[in-house]
Amino acid sequence: MQIDPEIIEGCLRNERRSQNELYKLSYGMLLGICLRYEKNKEDAEVLLNSSFFKILTKIDKYQRDIPFEAWAKRVTINTIIDEFRKRKNDKHQFVETFDHSMPIESMDFNEADQRFDAEDLENMIRNLPPMSQKVFNLYIVDGYNHKEIGEMLNISEGTSKWHLSSARKTMKEMLKKVMNKVATVFL
Repeated sequence: MQIDPEIIEGCLRNERRSQNELYKLSYGMLLGICLRYEKNKEDAEVLLNSSFFKILTKIDKYQRDIPFEAWAKRVTINTIIDEFRKRKNDKHQFVETFDHSMPIESMDFNEADQRFDAEDLENMIRNLPPMSQKVFNLYIVDGYNHKEIGEMLNISEGTSKWHLSSARKTMKEMLKKVMNKVATVFL
C-alpha cells in the first residue's frame, strides 16, 4: 500500500476528502489485521473503525521516515490490544470435542492439501480461546516476542509461552479433525 504524501497532508489539515481516500486505501490491510483477532467480520470492522479513528487523531505523530503502512499497522494492533484489555473480564472459552475416528496416516496429503486453504487456517485461529488467539497472532503473525506480548497483554512471559503452546496444540487437533474429514471424502 503506497499512500500519496498529499493524502497525509490533507488528513493533517482535517480534509474529509483526504480522510475518505486514506480510509479506502488502507481498509483492506487494516481489516485483514482486525480479522486475525476477531471471530466475525462485524466485530473486526468495529475494531477497524476504532483503529482508523486513532490513526486520524494521531496522524500528526506519524513520522515520514517510516512507511505509513507500518505505522498504521502498529496503531491498529495497539487499538486491538486496548480493546482486549477492556474486555479481559469476559471469560468466554472455546471448547470443542475432537473426532479421532479416522487415523490421519491413512490419507493422501497432496489431495488433502488442495482442499485446505488460508480461509480454513483463519477460521482455526478464530476458534482458539481468546487469550491464546491473541498470543498466537502477536507471536506468529505479527512477530512480537514473549516479553513484548506479556507487556501488551499484562501477563507474564511464561504465561505468553503457555498460551502459544496451547494454541499450537489446539490447532494441531483442529487440523487433524479437518484432515480426517477430508480423508473420508477419499474413502
